[in-house]
Order: sequence, then C-alpha cells, then structure tokens
Amino acid sequence: MSAPATPRRSPFARPSKDDGPRASLRHLLPFLADHRGTLVAVALLSVVGAVTTLAQPLVVQQVIAEVQSGTGLGPLVWAIVALVVVTSLISGYQHYLLQRTGTAVVASSRRRLIARILRLPIAEFDARRTGDLVSRVGTDTTLLYAVLTQGLADAVGNALIFLGALIAMAVIDPVLLLLIVLVLGASIGAVVVLSGRIRVATRAQQAKVGELASGVERAIGSIRTVRAAGATERETASVTRLADEAYGVGVRIAKVSALVVPVAGIALQVSLLVVLGVGGLRVASGELGIASLVAFIMFLFLLVAPLGTFVGAILSVNQALGALGRIQEVLDLPTEDADDAQRAAGVVVDDTDAAASAPAVEFRDVHFSYPDAVVATRRRAEGEARRALASVRVDASAIEDDGDEAGAQVLRGVSFRAPRGSRVALVGPSGAGKSTTLALIERFYDATGGAVLVDGVDVRLHDRTALRARLGYVEQDAPTLAGSIGDNLRLASPDATDEACEAVLRAVNLGDVLDRSPEGLDAQVGEAGVMLSGGERQRLAIARALLAAPPILLLDESTSSLDGLNEQRMREAIDAVATGRTLVVIAHRLSTVVDSDLIVVMDRGEVVGVGTHSELVASTPLYRDLAKHQLLV
Repeated sequence: MSAPATPRRSPFARPSKDDGPRASLRHLLPFLADHRGTLVAVALLSVVGAVTTLAQPLVVQQVIAEVQSGTGLGPLVWAIVALVVVTSLISGYQHYLLQRTGTAVVASSRRRLIARILRLPIAEFDARRTGDLVSRVGTDTTLLYAVLTQGLADAVGNALIFLGALIAMAVIDPVLLLLIVLVLGASIGAVVVLSGRIRVATRAQQAKVGELASGVERAIGSIRTVRAAGATERETASVTRLADEAYGVGVRIAKVSALVVPVAGIALQVSLLVVLGVGGLRVASGELGIASLVAFIMFLFLLVAPLGTFVGAILSVNQALGALGRIQEVLDLPTEDADDAQRAAGVVVDDTDAAASAPAVEFRDVHFSYPDAVVATRRRAEGEARRALASVRVDASAIEDDGDEAGAQVLRGVSFRAPRGSRVALVGPSGAGKSTTLALIERFYDATGGAVLVDGVDVRLHDRTALRARLGYVEQDAPTLAGSIGDNLRLASPDATDEACEAVLRAVNLGDVLDRSPEGLDAQVGEAGVMLSGGERQRLAIARALLAAPPILLLDESTSSLDGLNEQRMREAIDAVATGRTLVVIAHRLSTVVDSDLIVVMDRGEVVGVGTHSELVASTPLYRDLAKHQLLV
C-alpha cells in the first residue's frame, strides 16, 4: 500500500514550531569575534567610501552650476576623477577583506563544529545519521560565507550612504523625497514579510541535503553488497529520490526569492519615474533648478543602491541563519565529558594495594535502557535492512531483534565480578546484552540503574580519558581507518616505535601484510581497510589494542572472522600480553573461552549463570545447550 501523499507546502506558509532550533544574528557574534579587527577596518573603509560617494553628486551639481555660469571647470573635473578613483580603490580593498574574512569565518566555524562533534556522547552518533553531521560541517557552514560577503559587514558604509542621501534629498526637495519614501517604504515592507519564509525553507533544504549525504554515504559504503545483491538500480532510485526532495525545497526558496529580488529594481524604476515626472514639472515651474534635479537623481541612485544591497543581504542572511540553526543545534549539545570534572573531583585511580584489592571490573545490579532517539534510529535502520533483504528474497525474520523498543530494558539487574588478572568470558545468544555490557564499561553510555565499577570506583566518577587509557577495546566490527598500517596501529599509542609496531603485527600473524609491500608500516589500507581481508582487519584492530597494553582488555567477538590457524596464533598473542592483565571477552564460539577463569552466561539482559565451563555445564541449561550445539559436551 503506498504512503499517503505529503501535502504541498506553500512558499508563503508560516514557520512551524517543528522547524527546529532557530538562530538569530546574535548567534553569529561568536563566529565573528575572532575577526573583529578586520571587520572594524572594513567598517572604517566603508565610512571613507561613503563620504567619497556622497561627495560625487554635490561636485556634479557644482559642475552644472559652473557650466551655466560659464566659469572654468578644471579643478572640479579633477575632483570628480579623484573621488571616483579613491572610491574604486576602497571598494576593491574592502571586497578583498570581506572575501578573506568570510573564508576565515567558514574555516573557524568548521573547526568549532568538528571539535564539538568529535566530543559528543556516543548516544548522539547512534541517534543521528552520519551523513547529516557531515553535511553540517560542509554545506551548512558554507552559507555563513554569504553573511559577510553580501552586505552585512559593510552595513555601516551603506547606512551612511543611505542616511546622507536622505538628508541631501530633503535639503534639495522635501516634496520629491516624501514621494520616494512612500514608494520605498512599500518595497521594504514586502521584503521583510517574505524574508522570514526563506529562513524556514533554507533550514528544510539543508536538512534534505543532510539526508541526501546520508543516503550517498550508505550506498557508497555498502557498494559491494549493493552490486552483489543486484540492487544498484533500487539504490540509485532511493538516493535520487532524496536529491529530488532537496530540489523541491530549493524550488520553494526560488519562488520566494523570485518575489523578493525584483523588489529593489521595481522600487528604483518607480522612484525614477516619479522623480522625472514630478521633478520635471517642478523644474518647468521654476520651483527646482536643473542642477538640483540632476543631483537629486544621483542621490536617488545612491539611496536605492544600499536598498538593493539590503535586499540581497536579507536573502543571504536568512539563508545563512537557516543553516546556522542546524549548526547551533550541534554546538548547543553537551559534550561527552561536560560534567566529568565535577564527578571526578577528588577521585584518584591508581594501582596501590587498596585499589588492588578491588575487582578490576564489577557490575552491581546494573539496569540499562537505550534512549528513545537511539531506538528510533535503530528501528529505521532495521526497516531499511528488512527492505534490502526482502529485495533479494532473504527471510527478513533472520534479522536479530534485540528487543530494544522504546523504554525497554536491555540489561536487567546484571551483576558479576572480574578479578584483577583474570579472564572473564561473556556468552549467550544474540541480543542478550553482551556488547552493551562492554559499552557501559567504556562509558559510551551510563547505566540507568545500579553501578559499573572499575578498580573499585564507579565509572561515572572516573575521568573518561583516564578511564579509557586503562581499557583496551576491540569492538565486534572494529573499523580500519583510511591511512597506513602504522596510522591504525598508533591510534592509541602515538609514540610507539616502528620496532614495537612490527613486533605486535607479527605476533598476530600479520607479518605477511608487512612483507608484501615495500612501504612496510607506511603501506596504505584503503578506505575502511578495503585493501585488507576481514580477518586481517580484525587482527589489525587487536594488534592496536595489544600495542597499547592497557591493564584491562575488552574483546567483543575479536576472533570471529579468523580461521583456525590464525585464531590459535591470536590466542597465543593475547595470552602473551594478558599476563597480569584483566580480560573481558565476548564470544559465541565457546571453544575460545572454555579455559576462562570465569564465564558469565547472559540471556535477555540478565545473568543466568556464572562459573567455570564444567560448573556451567552442570548448573545452567542455556550454557549446556550452547555447549552441546558446539560439540563441547
């Protein structure tokens, strides 16, 4: 059944409360603060330019008067030439300063966004599309450039020209000025009414561009799967639909702009006709001199020119503010470590005898539920996966259901201890909450009930940086970063020597990767490690953790992609580095953890058994069934 058609939104529709956070000009001030010196210089140049511009009609008026009286024009001609040259030079240099400052504002806003995004809580990444965040850094920040380059920064000069022209016209002929003010007032009112719609439409357009970036990223990131599934045309249609939606919102902006842009031109034409008609009559009646009429017309152009700039600035500023609202939304989000300083005050984590008496890791009646926004994003991704599976005739029910509907508890009263120097395994069916358990140890999320302790201290009291320095974490699908082998290895150990890097690579049986390229550690791995096999990427991730050699190692299905030989080599490498360290390992293949000091069996977010392999076979039906299926009993 097709979805109901979405009602078309009028370009004149009023802003909705659901259009998201709005930005105002005051939100621009932090972006401009670092460039206030340059902006002051631009403003001063604008003042000088305004004075030389306003002087030109007065000199022309004097020229006409001198011609009528038959006096020589030499000095006045040179004065006009000098004014024109000076005005042009000032305008050119001012343009350069504005372009440079606009570029600098875009760069500084990107730095601020990047710094904030990379410090956001993990929940924000789980609840948002990556492409949308990328779009805010790239596309949205670019619109800030228009704020400076299209009239806002030189508003001082334009305001002076406008005010000076207004005063001069009032002195020359107040009656003509009154008529002009009526015409221009109507045009300004139209601009103000329409401009607010542009901001709303721009925000909607930028949101669509973010969705488009997410769609392109998804398709490119899964290009091999898409090609193998014969889904190229469907993915093309899906991404094209997003592009068409962005186009539709762009057309909406164009409709409003099409009404706003001609306003200045119409105002100038009508004003000029009024001046020529009424002014001509006043000249004929002797109430106004021809020199004064010419000067009035020149001042009229000077009066309307700032209005044209004002109209352009209104368009660009409202577009920029629409994008700035999306930027400000991210900048207003709290960072992951926003309250760490308060929580960690007075807490010292070390390896003294007192700390050594506590378990390395302990869960005390831990409960946890994912935030609703994260659940909604997962459900949306699951829906996309179901549609993709259905398109290639795979049973969609095979998708794992973690039972993570909004408000559902993923962990329910989980309690266990991992003594220092021990090897503890977490086992159980998919969706039991094992990976979530490691995420709580790493403080990607905080428990919603109970407490997670590391070295006897609640992790919420640890400084995150210090905590994670004590943890080596290899996630289930550990990503390989674009760059070299050495770059990936040194991610957690930037000061590691080449010798140490090569040693750990050979320990995890990646020596052949080094040997097959003359570049060695500088050999490139390609985007997302595409030049490595799945097993090689997994071993590289483990090597990265082993190189850092932290006191606690967290391994989530770290050998799932390895064959028997490499798995044995990996276990030997982990055993070698694990001496005196605590290992918390998630495994589906029980053969890799049967010799663990402690095995924690989880099911549906609860601990259903704790003990050694032999103890669990005798006491825990779920573990016994898992062991039977894997021929271990």
